[in-house]
Amino acid sequence: MTAGIRYPLAACLLAFALALLAACQPAPDGAPTRSQHGATAVPEAAERPVDAVYFLRDRLLARDGAGFAKIAVPPELYAPLETAWSAGRSRWPLDELPLDARIPRMLAALQAPNADKALMKTFKRQFAGADADIDQAVRTLVVFGSGYIEKDPSYNDEERKHTAQALHAIGRWAVAAPLADPKRAQPFFSALSAAAVRTGIDGRGKWQPFISLGMTQSLNRLSPFFATLIAQLREQYGLDIDASLRSVHVTLLQQLDDRATLRLQYTLAGQEIDALLPAVRLHNRWYLEEYVQRAELSAAGISR
Repeated sequence: MTAGIRYPLAACLLAFALALLAACQPAPDGAPTRSQHGATAVPEAAERPVDAVYFLRDRLLARDGAGFAKIAVPPELYAPLETAWSAGRSRWPLDELPLDARIPRMLAALQAPNADKALMKTFKRQFAGADADIDQAVRTLVVFGSGYIEKDPSYNDEERKHTAQALHAIGRWAVAAPLADPKRAQPFFSALSAAAVRTGIDGRGKWQPFISLGMTQSLNRLSPFFATLIAQLREQYGLDIDASLRSVHVTLLQQLDDRATLRLQYTLAGQEIDALLPAVRLHNRWYLEEYVQRAELSAAGISR
């Protein structure tokens, strides 16, 4: 595949479908209420272990990347993350996504003059009607991805199980989805191209525009783009990420002092996902332990 097709279609499809590994279900009793504009107010703290997941889910549903970052880590870590981002040492929380290093290149491809027409020309030449070829490519990617996850030392056993389940669910969805249909690809590319331009982040500058904007402003500008991507995945290809976010049920399995084990269950592309997540209490607030650990590495400029 050419870079132009690969980044907006395959990379985004997999990256943002897998991004909901952080997600959750309908808010439990006592969850934050919605504002006059329909957006949930950003909570100050997760006082229960399960809320470490539910509150992040609410930020994803609200398309609030900056709010997500603010409640995913303790305030004492958030400030160093902002500093590291502005110094070019950190891309957290974007580095929670697979293929995050390709985000600027993806934006640049979508922001090029007449990008949607150029992408469609390449799509029609290489992919239109090629259902069997695409299906085989998807199966190959799933096999390759599964092998990579199994061998990558940065994954622990529970992360491997969780990611493998999600990868196979996305693979089954992709094989069944009409990815070779040009009538669906056209609005997909047109919508994403317009959304990429609206970010005001020039992808040709690689990471420098993100550094100049800072973490909060970068996430605020990217959030509407991600919202468009999620909407197009649902409208054109039947992948309802919001339904997955709302489907998750979180159960407290065990709590010992400031540590807890959570059971995360949700439906992804029609497949039931069941995983365990560790949570940790810091300064009387609960957080997902793996997010905090990865954010600490990112703030220190240590790549994973």
